[in-house]
Formats: sequence, structure tokens, C-alpha cells
Amino acid sequence: MDSLNSFTVFVQVAEVRSFVAAGRLLGVSASAVGKSVARLEEKLGVRLFHRSTRSVTLTAEGTLFLQRSRRILAEIEAAEQELSQATAAPRGRLRVSLPLVSSLVLPVLGEFMRQYPEIELDLDFSDRLVDVIEEGFDAVIRTGDPTDSRLSARRLGTFRSLLVASPDYLARQGIPKVPTDLLNHTCLHYRFPNSGKLEPWALRRATDEPELTLPTSMICNNIETRVCFAVQGLGIAYLPEFSIREPLADGRLQTILADYAERTGVFHILWPTSKHPSPKVRAFIDFLYARVFPASLDKPQAKSRRKDSR
Repeated sequence: MDSLNSFTVFVQVAEVRSFVAAGRLLGVSASAVGKSVARLEEKLGVRLFHRSTRSVTLTAEGTLFLQRSRRILAEIEAAEQELSQATAAPRGRLRVSLPLVSSLVLPVLGEFMRQYPEIELDLDFSDRLVDVIEEGFDAVIRTGDPTDSRLSARRLGTFRSLLVASPDYLARQGIPKVPTDLLNHTCLHYRFPNSGKLEPWALRRATDEPELTLPTSMICNNIETRVCFAVQGLGIAYLPEFSIREPLADGRLQTILADYAERTGVFHILWPTSKHPSPKVRAFIDFLYARVFPASLDKPQAKSRRKDSR
């Protein structure tokens, strides 16, 4: 510990270029600072400072040693912070931006609130591309591949989308056998809020076959409306499987053109890059990772997960 104290004294002198000022900041006398530096120089066998009555400047060896000393002290400080956070209970306000897919995350968020009652969730549901850093979010959940180098990311899992309709609709309008049959059906569409464009229906087709221009019988900017209208027999929708598990299981919806539906997606949780995320952020990341897509086969092994969540 005496050696560590010598590092601290040396760095302080190097930064303020004064034994007196360094002693004042450290709460010791200038004489004690000078003796500490002298002992360190004797131990290292080099002069670290050029001293005069007017100034204290670093030698070439002192400049090199300063760089190493700063790294050593920074690592010690980081280790102390990591240990203190490891024992701290997750608490405080947690601001999170989520996409408009409440059916995917709401049950999990309810469990999270019960398990971590001292964390105050501040949830913002939007498909808008938020600036996590500038807007002060602790974490965001988004589809697609991460592109912001300021953020750390962990993959929550993948999903596929399905073409679905109600048995009643299909009994009235007929079951499409090939994608071109959709031209004669009522199609329920999604509009991207950022671009205003309709989400294309990814359907397998031959290389020389043009993309279909489907009827736009209804357009909205969320999942729930399309699920609701499809269940009511109002048309065909192209929806992520997690949003229609129950109506598929109880028969209110059924899949069509399963061999032609090609869309898959991936969800990530992202947060501002830090060596040591706060306990509340770390708890949130780990909780969602374990529960949003618990059976996903593409998740990395436990070793990688621990590395990602730090």
C-alpha cells in the first residue's frame, strides 16, 4: 500500500508541478510529498523530476513513468468501482426506449417490476430512431443490426414473420396458393413511421419475377391493429410470430403461403458503452436476455454473455 501511495503522490505532483500544491490537495505537508517522491526515485533508480526554486518539471523517465502510473491508478479505481457495484442493489430510474411491440415485452417487464421494486421504469414506446446518448436513455430495444459505435449491444433473439388470416376470411375469400393470389385479397399493411413507406412483404420469388404490388386495403403503424383486424376476418396480414402466438394456438388465425414467407428479424438491447454498467442497467439486460426469447438457438454461450453484459 505504501507503493500505491507513492504512485498517487507522484501523479499528483506531476499534474500540478508543485510539491506544495500537491501536499495541499493530498492533505499532507510539502515535506512529506518531497520525501515520498525521493523514496520512489531511490527505489526506481532514476530521477523523476527536475527541481528548482521556481518549478518542478518531469524528466524523460518521469514522463514515461507518469503514463504507466495513470493507467495503474485507473485500473485500481475501475476495480474498486466494479466491486462496489457488484454488491449494490439495483435501484433508481431506468429510462428505456422500446419498439411498438408490446406483446413481446410487456409480460417480461411486468416480471421485472416485481423482481426489482426499487427500479423505476420510464418506458418510451416508439419506432422512432432515438439518439440514446443525447436523449438520455439507459437502454433501448431495437430490431436490426447495431450501427452506433457509442453503444454496446446484446442479441436478445431472432424471430420470423408469417402470413396469416382468420378461418372465416379464408372460407369467404379462398386460400391463396401462390403469392400472385394475394392480388385478389384484402391486405393489411404497416407503414414505417420514419420514412412513411410501406413495409414490403418478403415473399420468395424467381430471380426474374418482379416484386408484387399488393392491394393496400388498410395501412397502420403498429402491430396490434393488424392482429385485431386479421382476427376479425378483415384481411391478410404479415406479422411477427411472437405477436400472434395465442390466436394461432386457439385457431383464430391460421398461416398461409408458409413456403413463401421469408422475413426474419433480430432484436438487440443496446446501452451506452461503459466498462461497468450500473447495477440497474446490468440487471435489466440480463433479465430481458433470459426471458424475451428464452428458447432462441442463436444466443451465444454463457461465457460470451458474461463478457457482453459487463
